[in-house]
This record gives sequence, C-alpha cells and structure tokens, in this order.
Amino acid sequence: MAALSEPPKRRDLSGLRIDDSARGAKHFNWLTLIFAGLGILLLASAGLYLLRHRAPVVEVAAAHAVTGSSRAALLNASGYVTPRQRATIAAKITARVDQVLIDEGMRVQAGQVLARLDDSDAQRRMTSAKADRNATSAQLADLKVNLTNADKQLVRTKGLFQGGVASQEALDRDQTAADSLRARIASTEGQVVAADARIQVAQQDIDNCTVRAPFAGIIVSKDAQRGEMVSPISAGGGFTRTGIATIVDMNSIEIEVDVNESYISRVKAAQPVTAVLDAYPDWQIPAKVRTVIPTADRQKATVKVRISFDKLDPRILPDMGVKVTFLGEETPAQQQGATMLVPAAAVRSEDNKQIVLVYRDGRVERRAVRIGNTRDAGVEVLAGLRDGDQVVVKGPEGLHDGDAVELKQ
Repeated sequence: MAALSEPPKRRDLSGLRIDDSARGAKHFNWLTLIFAGLGILLLASAGLYLLRHRAPVVEVAAAHAVTGSSRAALLNASGYVTPRQRATIAAKITARVDQVLIDEGMRVQAGQVLARLDDSDAQRRMTSAKADRNATSAQLADLKVNLTNADKQLVRTKGLFQGGVASQEALDRDQTAADSLRARIASTEGQVVAADARIQVAQQDIDNCTVRAPFAGIIVSKDAQRGEMVSPISAGGGFTRTGIATIVDMNSIEIEVDVNESYISRVKAAQPVTAVLDAYPDWQIPAKVRTVIPTADRQKATVKVRISFDKLDPRILPDMGVKVTFLGEETPAQQQGATMLVPAAAVRSEDNKQIVLVYRDGRVERRAVRIGNTRDAGVEVLAGLRDGDQVVVKGPEGLHDGDAVELKQ
C-alpha cells in the first residue's frame, strides 16, 4: 500500500534548451530570402516599366519635291510575257537521233549544230548515185572514142564516093553510124546530168541529218534524246518525237495583253506603259505600245495589244504573268504646293483617308495628304507635305499623333 501511495515522478526539462547561435542563423536565413524576393520583384517591375515606357523605334525617309511632269494612269490590263520568235526545231526527215549537242538554258547562234541524225541510209544512196554517175561517164568516154573513129570512116567513104569507088549505100551507112553515136553521146550526157542530180539529192539527205539553229537564242526545251526516232509529222503511236528542241530569241521578248474593246480607244501605238511582273511586284518596268492587233475576239470581246520593253533584263522570262498600266498624256507638275515624292510604305490609310506620319523633334505628327500618281521611286503627294519632311516608312502599328519615337540607328 505504501508503494501505491507514492507520487508520480516529474521529468527533468532543464536540459531542453535552444542554442542561441542556431536561433540567430535561422532568423537570418528567412530575412535573406525575403529581401532577395523583394529585390527581384523591384528589378522586374523596373524592367517592365522601362519596356512599357520605351519609345518605339521607327525608320524615316525624306520627302522631296517632284520636278518635270507626270502622267495619269488611263487603263490597267494583265497578260503574259511572250517572244515574237519562238520555234520548235524539228528534223526534215524521219530518222533516229544519233547525237544531241544542246541542253536547256544553253545559248546558241544561228547555224549552230543542235543534233545529228543517223545518216547511214543517206550515205549509201550517195555511194550508189556516185557509182551510177561514174559508170555513165565511162560509157560517155567510150562513145566519144567510137564517134571519132566513125567520123574518120565517114571522111574516107566520102572521098571514095567522090572518086566513084564507094557506093551511096556505103556513104549513107557511115553517115548513119556517126549520127547514131552523136545521139547516144547526147543521151549519155543527159544521164550524167541526171546522175549528178541524184548525187545532190543524196547530199541533201545527208545534210538533213544535221539539225541546225535557224536563229540565235536560248534553248528552253530539249525534246529528244539519243536513240529516239524523230519525224516532221506525228507517227500517232507516241514513240516518235516531232521536235528536237525549242529555241526562244530573248531579244524579241514583249508583252501581250487583252484589252476590253470598250476601252481600246484609250490605247495607241507608242503609248507609254508601266509593267509589273507578278514575280517582282515592286519592280516597275517602263515600256511602250508596239502595236494594236487590228482584230477583236468575239468570244471575249477583247483586242490584243503587244507592248515592247524599253530595256530588256535577264529577269524577264517568257510566259511570266504581268500587269500593265497604260499612261496618259504628259502634264506639268503642280507648282502651287509643290508635289512631293515619298516611298509607298509611308502612306497609310486611316478612316478612308490617306495620311503620313511626320517625324519632328522626337515625336510623330499625323498629316492628312492627297495622293497623286504612283511612280517607280514612290508615290506622289499633291498636298500635305513640304520638301525635306521626314516621313515614317517603317514602325510599329498603332502610332498616334504626338507619340514619342526613336530613330533606328
């Protein structure tokens, strides 16, 4: 009973202490993290503020006054670049291709050999014709020798006949023999001429086995290969080629467009034209009307017009798509408020109006302008600008009047 009445033992907690150095270190780590986070937040806020308030960068170009005169656009049309001289070179005979000496893109001269055909048959015909001519020439020589002898015999017979020794029959026989030889010689000479003609035919057949360029130009298509059969007419089976190559005279390149017959009265010969290739939309090419074809297409109600380039360029290729603008009469440029020329990129549309942004003292100024004709160097501004004004040609969208900007260095 005494053991049950003893009070419970208390645990000694005096040994549970927190080291002061550990408490300080833990407190220091938390403060460091808090201050570091605040620093990062402040830096991010400052960077974001600078990015938001940084002036946009723009590129500018100077407007300059237009001198001389300008032309108004009367009519637009579209068509294709086409050469006046384009030919698919074919053989004059049916034969097998032995050599092809050209390839696409090769420039050739007039008379240059493009291909050679198998001429073995023509060579044999040439050999046969020469043999016939030689044999006939040999016969002709024999007949001439016999004629010489017959003429001598005729002279003797005439002498004997005059002396009363030879009869009239003998004289007539010798005369006939001489005349017969002359006739045979004439016939044989005709045969020699015919044999020479056959030799010329055989030579022509040999020449036809060599295919030459009819004019100078560039090979744009190689249509036959070695070993294939070629023929001037289609064989119908699909295994015989009808052409060797296609040549284009690049110096004869021009534009062909169809103009609606309702507007053909606006087009005349030698009229100035501006052409723009679909492949190079920013390149305006000066040209002029060469001729108006004097016939209309009743199905399309159009008239064909051919246009010549003022200057050819290697970038202009056959069958390229092209858009043309027919220009009107030359008119003097406006003097009051001189016409300015600016890059096309400087003109913007805003509320169905044409405006430009003028750079001045670090800010942009909105200007409403009146646009004139489009030229190779840019767009005419008839009103709203002065000579030397700096207009924005490249910059961010959404620039407003009075916005601060920086020039691109």
